[in-house]
Amino acid sequence: GIVLELLKEAMVSKFGDTKGFLIDGYPRELKEAEEFESKIGEPKLVFCLDCSAETMSSRLLMRNQSSHHFDNAETINEGIESYYQASKPVIVYYERKAQLCKVN
Repeated sequence: GIVLELLKEAMVSKFGDTKGFLIDGYPRELKEAEEFESKIGEPKLVFCLDCSAETMSSRLLMRNQSSHHFDNAETINEGIESYYQASKPVIVYYERKAQLCKVN
């Protein structure tokens, strides 16, 4: 609820000064998508960056080498699996509405 309220405030404050909004990483779950639509409105388009688990894993492991992240392969794979489980219903939801654009 807090994230949604912050998004709403930011969008309302810029309304009229912009052609639209690009919201990165939200909604992550179906419940958030439904709440966004009921409190703010339906998005015109939803982008989904379609990336294999292998690519995500290798990029996250490379990130470990160049930063202070210390996730191991097992932790990364668990996070990726959790991401897929949470985002799959959101992707299906927007596919049914013909608002989804998958980007490889």
